[in-house]
Amino acid sequence: MSNGSRFDNIHILLWLMKDTCWMLEWKVLGTLMIAPTIGVALYLAAKSTAEDIFWINLAICFWITANAYWMVCEFVDLEMYKDYAGFPFALGLLSVAVFYLKSRVTQPVAQ
Repeated sequence: MSNGSRFDNIHILLWLMKDTCWMLEWKVLGTLMIAPTIGVALYLAAKSTAEDIFWINLAICFWITANAYWMVCEFVDLEMYKDYAGFPFALGLLSVAVFYLKSRVTQPVAQ
């Protein structure tokens, strides 16, 4: 495994750390984990703009954003607003749909 691919997966570690803080209700640490988690995900998406995987990386950005928003709503006792996390979740699903539709269109037809 190259160093690049190790870094490319660091957002998963950060995401797991953020969600573990959420589960354990470590509000300060969980909230602090938002910036590096989204930051790395955005970096990876920006780095992959010329590749097909961009759409999956973009979906991950939306997913982590929605997830972080929901976490903060719970941390500050504003759970009545957590449903707004549905917007970035929907954008993530749309990004995944674009990924699969683009790959289907660009595949050669089997004969």
